[in-house]
Amino acid sequence: MQKLIFFLVFFFNFGNLFSNEEYFLTLRNEKVNLRQGPSFDYPVKIFYKKKFLPVLVQEKSDNFRKIRDHENNSGWIHISQLSKKKAAIVIDDNLILFKSSTIYSNPVAILKKGRLVKIKKCKENWCKINSGKFKGWVKKESLWGLL
Repeated sequence: MQKLIFFLVFFFNFGNLFSNEEYFLTLRNEKVNLRQGPSFDYPVKIFYKKKFLPVLVQEKSDNFRKIRDHENNSGWIHISQLSKKKAAIVIDDNLILFKSSTIYSNPVAILKKGRLVKIKKCKENWCKINSGKFKGWVKKESLWGLL
């Protein structure tokens, strides 16, 4: 019975990991190696040094995932180095962070292009985010790391 429950939980929580659709994950650790191929035998192309950096998963091979980052670098990362936590990169210059999900609410801060933000939740065209000491809402279209 426990095996059946484990299987059902695993299948429903990780079902998208087995499909061919692209999806976003984030880096689990402060240091992650991007490799040229899907094995530890391949050389490292890039050393990532940013926890929660969003990456687009495009393929899988055993325990490795082929990813692409916001700068179009691609390669392979071991699945143990990836997390389902939500984060995104600001892709617009001077993005205004609002107190609530409307352009008529009070502005909280201005976020620069390239800023990493943690996603708390999204609804339609807006996402509630944390970035450093700031919290608020931004337009979803100004973020890279969400489908």
